[in-house]
Amino acid sequence: MSTADLLSIEPLELKFSFELRKQISCGLQLSNKTDNYVAFKVKTTNPKKYCVRPNTGVVLPRSTCDVIGLLLNELLVLILVTMQAQKEAPPDMQCRDKFLLQSVKVNEGASAKDITAEMFNKEAGHVVEECKLKVVYVSPPQPPSPVREGSEEGSPPRVSASDNGHANAAEFAAARALITKLTAEKNSAIQQNNKLRQELVRGINRDFTS
Repeated sequence: MSTADLLSIEPLELKFSFELRKQISCGLQLSNKTDNYVAFKVKTTNPKKYCVRPNTGVVLPRSTCDVIGLLLNELLVLILVTMQAQKEAPPDMQCRDKFLLQSVKVNEGASAKDITAEMFNKEAGHVVEECKLKVVYVSPPQPPSPVREGSEEGSPPRVSASDNGHANAAEFAAARALITKLTAEKNSAIQQNNKLRQELVRGINRDFTS
């Protein structure tokens, strides 16, 4: 966590569980422990690749109200960073992308709609804190290795259904066929039962009328 004068930032590395052709999100938390209203702005070296929501905002000063799941006297903003789906993995899963989070004091009562680009202009004399955030790609968790079931002596080991997608499909088709068969037998039994009931009723009526 960064312990800058204005905002505490967590984490300092944005870790994405990289998967091809899939959007991936990573959270970034900002907490304001000062008595000032603090505006922030998030930039990235690769804006076409990432979507940041919100990319600007105001973190309010210390608060005595509870914020969901957080400590008292600390107001926190959650930023969601989403990486667009990628068609190919970078070499060795190394990423050179970076984010820059800028923060600056603003007037009391300021809100996100009051933020302008000029606020973060150092050349205009504004005191702007900056924190660089690295992007790290991590491999997604791997599924457990398939376990081959034991077999009788002299026969080859049987392959579990998880070893072969066709086995899963075959089992599903067999189960579906069995359900269809049982349903048909049930319907046939119901029809026969209704037929017998009707014949029994007709026989009783004949007995009463004869």
